[in-house]
Amino acid sequence: MPRPNLLAKLRRILCVVFLCTLPLTLTACSTVKDSFDFLPFVGGDDEIPEQEAAPSLLSTGMEAYNVGNYYDALQAFNQILDQYPFSPQALTAELKAADCHYYREEYIEAKTLYQEFEERHPTNETIPYVMFQIGMCDFRRTDRIDRDISGAQEAIQNFSKLLRSFPHSPYTREAKAHIEAAKEFLVNHEYFVAVFYVRTEKYEQAQHRLKYLLNMYPEAAIVPKAKALLERLEAGNPPKWGLRRWLPDLHMPDLKFWESNDAKSGAEQTIKKAQ
Repeated sequence: MPRPNLLAKLRRILCVVFLCTLPLTLTACSTVKDSFDFLPFVGGDDEIPEQEAAPSLLSTGMEAYNVGNYYDALQAFNQILDQYPFSPQALTAELKAADCHYYREEYIEAKTLYQEFEERHPTNETIPYVMFQIGMCDFRRTDRIDRDISGAQEAIQNFSKLLRSFPHSPYTREAKAHIEAAKEFLVNHEYFVAVFYVRTEKYEQAQHRLKYLLNMYPEAAIVPKAKALLERLEAGNPPKWGLRRWLPDLHMPDLKFWESNDAKSGAEQTIKKAQ
């Protein structure tokens, strides 16, 4: 019967086909593997262990941070948080990422990160610093009395929260000074509105504003000027020109002492102790 011969021929043909296609299969597998070598979970021969990678990234980030290169520092800190969120270095990276945004004057982003840090680590010893920085984000994002003043209002609330929670923290003096500056800013805003009413000849509204200011803030620096303007209005002799000289300082006071090297150094020491 021809059947056994046919089966033998089929076996030989299949063997030849297999041997011919084997190199192509091996090459394709190698090519596919090479194509995915860039992924962190493929390969692994030259991967840096987490116990080495996270400290190295933190060191790189701190080197950039210490010379004011907050962009590169932020990249390193974020890489730790993305790739090694459970490493011992993640907590420091979390806080320093917020600091990077703060010194880049990205105050809304910084405030959000500080608040998240406070929520995640409420018992961490850097919390007084974090609470102070939250207030500073509000303080710094407020610049002129003729614009949005909510930053000054929130700064007072957040600095006051710090004083209630940690009345003897290293940031008590600075917090009190910034509260007074923010209050002075809000008083100047009230006075600015009164001057605006005078300028638009709404004298009754101007008098109401000035009386409110004098009643609520009798110790404010603007009080002598507010009294003089109120007397002119009550005498029926409102200023018609030269209103510029009646205007208060439009800007938030810049308290330079907190930006001194000594103060910043004190904050850094607090952070290092918690690392």
